[in-house]
Amino acid sequence: MTHSDALANTALIFEGGGMRASFTSAVVARLIAEGIDFPWVGGISAGASCTANYLSRDAGRARESFVDLAADPRFGSWRTWMQGKGRFHAEYIYEQTGLPGEALPYDWDAYRAHPAQFAVGAVQAETGRMVYWGRDDVHDLHDLMVRVRASSTLPVWMPPATIDGHVYFDGALGPTGGFALDAAKAAGFERFVVVLTRPRNYVKPLGGSVTSAGMRALFRRYPAIADAVIKRPLRYNRTRAELFDLERSGRAYLFCPEGLTVSNSETDVRKLRHMYELGSAQIERELPALREFLELPAR
Repeated sequence: MTHSDALANTALIFEGGGMRASFTSAVVARLIAEGIDFPWVGGISAGASCTANYLSRDAGRARESFVDLAADPRFGSWRTWMQGKGRFHAEYIYEQTGLPGEALPYDWDAYRAHPAQFAVGAVQAETGRMVYWGRDDVHDLHDLMVRVRASSTLPVWMPPATIDGHVYFDGALGPTGGFALDAAKAAGFERFVVVLTRPRNYVKPLGGSVTSAGMRALFRRYPAIADAVIKRPLRYNRTRAELFDLERSGRAYLFCPEGLTVSNSETDVRKLRHMYELGSAQIERELPALREFLELPAR
């Protein structure tokens, strides 16, 4: 493992973005290969999966989660969506694949041995409240994976997850728009490495094809979720602006993908493999700068 005072005071944050994480999961794999253990890691949506994979120190699973798994016929389709299981078959992806003998067995012992604290977040449907879970909330593999699922539950696309009697949707609907920056700050961190899934010049459009009235009709059962969907572009852009301010002040290192061309719903394995290869090449180029930010010796 590699250590420094700077690393010991830096939080690692993974943005979501669905299958765009085929690009940034290469960062997870490289951090594992380099033995870079952050003291705290947080993620929302696909970033929650990246967080779980980082904590298990399983570089192969990091890749397969957003590349090869898409070829699994149980991964999801419009048929599973019509069956009420989701366009992405959430229960299978998050709660079944990690079991022993399944498609992506999760190394529970490695997770328990990892020293990092963590946070994965989702939005409570009834109240719109952002909820973060960490080690104290996780006692077995199901506890972890159902929370990763909750964090990743895209409204309409996937059925909501229920935990302790409460319904949850994607954490990207929370106050930061999809970054666990607030949780990292609450944990006492002032330095951050943030792995984004949008290019450096990206700005989320403020308008959409669905009106506010249409959104409220669509989520009439959960008006707080309708409000969160409507507010998300403003929240997302505001947090990104804060991240770039932190970068300019020397308090953040931002990994922004270059050449990313897939959407959050891409399932073409050839395209996903290409994105992973591009991500691997980019983190290879950026690794010296990242090590310098973390005050780790050059290699």
